[in-house]
Amino acid sequence: MTTSKVHADEAGTDEALVGRLVAAEFPAWAGLPVRLVGSAGTSNVMYRLGPDLVVRLPRRAGPAADVEREHHWLPRLAAALPVAIPVPVARGEPGEGYPYAWSVFRWLDGTTPPPGRPLAEPVLFARDVAGFLAALREVDPTGAPAAYRGEPLAERDGSTRAVIARLRGTVDAGAATAVWDAALRAPAWEGPAVWLHGDLQPGNVLVDRGRLSAVIDFECMGVGDPAVDLIAAWYLMDAPARAAFRAALGRAADDAMWARGRGWALTIALNELSYYRGTNPVMADTARLVIDRLTEEDSPVRRPV
Repeated sequence: MTTSKVHADEAGTDEALVGRLVAAEFPAWAGLPVRLVGSAGTSNVMYRLGPDLVVRLPRRAGPAADVEREHHWLPRLAAALPVAIPVPVARGEPGEGYPYAWSVFRWLDGTTPPPGRPLAEPVLFARDVAGFLAALREVDPTGAPAAYRGEPLAERDGSTRAVIARLRGTVDAGAATAVWDAALRAPAWEGPAVWLHGDLQPGNVLVDRGRLSAVIDFECMGVGDPAVDLIAAWYLMDAPARAAFRAALGRAADDAMWARGRGWALTIALNELSYYRGTNPVMADTARLVIDRLTEEDSPVRRPV
């Protein structure tokens, strides 16, 4: 089976190619069945390799540049986190016409939560995510790379206003601008840079019986403003779960942090909607849901009671 492309410049892959790559690099795994994993992922494509492994191939050059970083940092992070994360077991090199380095990971069981549908244990799930973030922020950041996201929101002001203008008529531009303005008014992060996941969306977490069982896809990881990871509140949670999430974070989600988190969720979702609305319906629909949640809230900084 050949994967459908979501970027004009991405490398094509299929099960036969993956079989050849594995056989050439790792003869011990040659002959294991290869099966495409259905996913709305936009940076990498995954193939099951036998019952216990998964091959992860970057779609294009940007994500391919992260392979070395993942192999270096993910084992270190895994030792400190309360839920499973992907830990690479092998690295493959370009070959068979495929141009990028690639990875083999252990398969992690669980399902990705359906966007917009409540989980069996939404409050417990929210507390699980808060616990994951608390542990992640405590990991020693010495030598860590800068996160793909995590810079001051003001640096994204021009591009965010431009995408709001492009989407006028598709989204409530006035309400989106109000959320963005409130985020920019919030005090900037003045603490030390801490570890971030950077992309806590439905496709990047796994659940089991309604509880968080794993966090995957650390492509955006690095250090920066921890408000970035608060996007989970709008990407993964309805209003009651969002309140439980904020309460569980405590002082780590003060008004300024929460407002910046809203700004990060908005700028990410706007750009995803603009880019993927013609190529990736799952990503576009999730982005619409996030924008709706943000613009329908009564106040950008009201704490739960």
